Amino acid sequence: QEQLVESGGGSVQAGGSLRLSCVASGYTISRYCMGWFRQAPGKGREAVAIIDISGGTRVADSVKGRFTSSKDNGKNSLYLQMNSLKPEDTAMYYCAASRFARAWSDDDYHYWGQGTQVTVSS
Repeated sequence: QEQLVESGGGSVQAGGSLRLSCVASGYTISRYCMGWFRQAPGKGREAVAIIDISGGTRVADSVKGRFTSSKDNGKNSLYLQMNSLKPEDTAMYYCAASRFARAWSDDDYHYWGQGTQVTVSS
């Protein structure tokens, strides 16, 4: 059974850092495009960062220069390093996997974790 489990969320003051982790089971992440998404209360879900099956990356303009996504195929894990956090980064963060080689839209993702909450206070 395919499963994604996120961890690492929490509460932090503005300017702080967090590192999110996502462990996959039931499949091999190197064969999927992996993504981080977030959803703030009252807002739609948005893509934050992706790593495609070739290792190519993309991050949202709103987090460029602050967030970095990486993965460890040996550990079947995905990470999101978040620095210089801002209150507007407050959201539930989700890890997801797409069977497409590269995907940005959440409509193109097939497997989702349960999410981990990130709260940034000013």
